[in-house]
Amino acid sequence: MDKLKAAQLYGGQLISVTGTLVERYNQCLSALGFKPTELASFSIDGIGWSPEIAEEKDDLYYLNNGEANPHAIILSPKQQGVPVYMPFHSFDREVMALVYDTFKNTINDITKDSAICVDLDQFIDAFYEPMDLLKYNKISVGFKLLNDLDEVQIQQAQLIETYRQGNNFIDENLHIQLLGLARKYGDLRNRKLTMEPLEFTTESFYTKAFGGVFVLRDFIKPILVFESEEWYKKTKKQDTGDVLIHHIVDKSVVKQLIDHIIITYDLKDVVKTKRYERIKKFIFMEKLQETEHPIQNILDDQILYKSYLNKLATEDRDAVLSVERYNEQKALGKSSLIDDMFLKALYEPHSSLDDKQQELIWKLLVKMSAKDPLYLYWYDKESFYKAYQSWDESFKDWVIEYITKHN
Repeated sequence: MDKLKAAQLYGGQLISVTGTLVERYNQCLSALGFKPTELASFSIDGIGWSPEIAEEKDDLYYLNNGEANPHAIILSPKQQGVPVYMPFHSFDREVMALVYDTFKNTINDITKDSAICVDLDQFIDAFYEPMDLLKYNKISVGFKLLNDLDEVQIQQAQLIETYRQGNNFIDENLHIQLLGLARKYGDLRNRKLTMEPLEFTTESFYTKAFGGVFVLRDFIKPILVFESEEWYKKTKKQDTGDVLIHHIVDKSVVKQLIDHIIITYDLKDVVKTKRYERIKKFIFMEKLQETEHPIQNILDDQILYKSYLNKLATEDRDAVLSVERYNEQKALGKSSLIDDMFLKALYEPHSSLDDKQQELIWKLLVKMSAKDPLYLYWYDKESFYKAYQSWDESFKDWVIEYITKHN
């Protein structure tokens, strides 16, 4: 991962946490029911997730109390705009953007000497079966200030009001209480410390629960697309009513998405795009065996590219060129087959979908066929980082260079 880090493609925007902030973070972990970290320093993203702590705990989603109850930690206003690197739900980024936009000044004030624990409560104590995901509708975003600073502010205000009444200004016990709070918390009278719960309405979304599920409910009928074959089979056995159930690798899911006007493709136009060229080069790279030149050079040099393409086994070369061959034969009124994985990689969200829906469907499509490294990085970073580990070193260089130019 060192190359990705050097190119600012992994953890480049994370916020460093040291000193007093480590103590506050641990207090938040304890307040949320989690074991504190033993690390003296680490980094966090926009939701307060830390890759170092995830590694320490051997749990990517250590900020969750079960799959139904995710949390966030806000230590600094600098977290605003920082990516959420490992979202448990596809809407986690939107929720945090809503929080930061609504309480920007309040967060600035609170994090001077405190921190904020965020509870994403969707009014479900636990997920028992995938059909529960359809109940995932409105989320109440609640906040708890470290050391209950907002409640201390109210207590301090009440004491001051009491002090001003009658002859209470000579009450020594009242003096002691006021001085004690002032020494410990300072003067809180003009601080912005109130964060009322926010409500966020979910639409279609992706969740890591049950091995990964896409919940599509803005269309003709609700559709659940499972990454886990085990959970797909369990759910398929149930009486799901009008809910359509699919496993992500099944051909039936593509037909269903086309029928619901969710995805589409145009083989005539797609061959003119940079996306097509990326996918074609990726599939070509997968077909290469032993090479005398670095893969980066082969992909960038047309002479080397054609040389190695013509050295491929006939079946492999036909797969790489199958889309162009199909278009040529179709123009002549003839038929030709397209490599199945190549075709699956060329689907795209239907133009009728709004931006939010399109982003979700892109995430689904790159999970169905991870043949476009740029879109994989954009829409499914976790899968990108896993795939990256298995790539040839020279191909890693090619991908990093390409993403850096087009990111």
